[in-house]
Amino acid sequence: MHRRFGVFAAIVLVAAGLAVPAAQAQRHLLVGIQDDAMTLRGNPTFTFSTLKQLRTQIVRINLNWPDVADKRPAHAQDPADPAYDWRIYDRAIKYASQYGIQVLLTILFTPSWANGGGARNVPPSNFTDLRNFAYAAATRYSGHYIPNTDQPDELYLPAVKYWLAWNEPNNPNWLKQTTGGSFTSPRAYARICTAIWQGVHFTNFAGEKVGCGATGPRGNNAPRTSRPSISPIAFMKLARKAGLRNLDAYAHHPYYGKPSETPASKPGGSAVTLGNINTLISAVNKLWGKKRIWITEYAWQTPPDRIFGVSFARQAAYVRQSYAIARANPRIDMMVWFMLRDDTNTGIGWQSGFLTAKGKKKPSFSVFARLPH
Repeated sequence: MHRRFGVFAAIVLVAAGLAVPAAQAQRHLLVGIQDDAMTLRGNPTFTFSTLKQLRTQIVRINLNWPDVADKRPAHAQDPADPAYDWRIYDRAIKYASQYGIQVLLTILFTPSWANGGGARNVPPSNFTDLRNFAYAAATRYSGHYIPNTDQPDELYLPAVKYWLAWNEPNNPNWLKQTTGGSFTSPRAYARICTAIWQGVHFTNFAGEKVGCGATGPRGNNAPRTSRPSISPIAFMKLARKAGLRNLDAYAHHPYYGKPSETPASKPGGSAVTLGNINTLISAVNKLWGKKRIWITEYAWQTPPDRIFGVSFARQAAYVRQSYAIARANPRIDMMVWFMLRDDTNTGIGWQSGFLTAKGKKKPSFSVFARLPH
């Protein structure tokens, strides 16, 4: 459906979008990647050595509460409670540390024992359970915790200083949106973010930061439709009204809406993409003050995706352009690309990796690896 553009066209696109004054460029923008299939369940040596080749500074990983605690712990604030199984996360975090990569952990989903047998996207019945889990996780990954494995040479687990409360809470895939035909997700999310913020910070370890939001770029604002969702700024306002006060940064996922756009395109309606990210920053200023901004998910897909895919050359050009836009913005501290390798399920999976599903490097691989840090 969408024709490939040549390399020359990609160069023109880059040149058009990268007039960024050197004085405005941020030196502290954290450049990251998320790919849970690779970091948690793939070959860790291959995955983390590849991330190192890409000069990745931070890797985002979803810390799924139901996967760690499939039954209620007796001592929920104790990471050593036998109900907890942290093994795949311990492994990934150790490998990240070994390769000099920081970690952003996203606390996500609800175990059925904590929401009356509901689905994973249903919020907990008692938010103290979520706060206790966040406390246990932040304690385990504080840099001051030695797991009890009966191994005489066991070391302290590496520290995780960046945390994220949930994923796209304005999207029904991640958080239940309505009850009785009315939106209830902003009220639930205000309590989710508060619980996670408190759980992480109540450990009293220095330097921990909790981002809230992680909002998706668009929503229909129609609670009685088959797939209700809320546009990001409307969601932010409702969550603030519902009591969301404490956050160290606001996170957002400013994805494009159609392949004819560029990273600098301004969307129509109520969407917030990279092209109009200052609209979201202005809303953050009014609602919470000048909090830092994290882009915790962003990407451009390539073929074989037939709906959102752009050519390999365009993807490479847009990697460079999008990171230049973020780096030039003095409020943005982090930008995470989704994902490392294309999904093998070409029907429904994402095709935004720097590697094809068969492991071949796309042109974007070398572009990402050469991004200024």
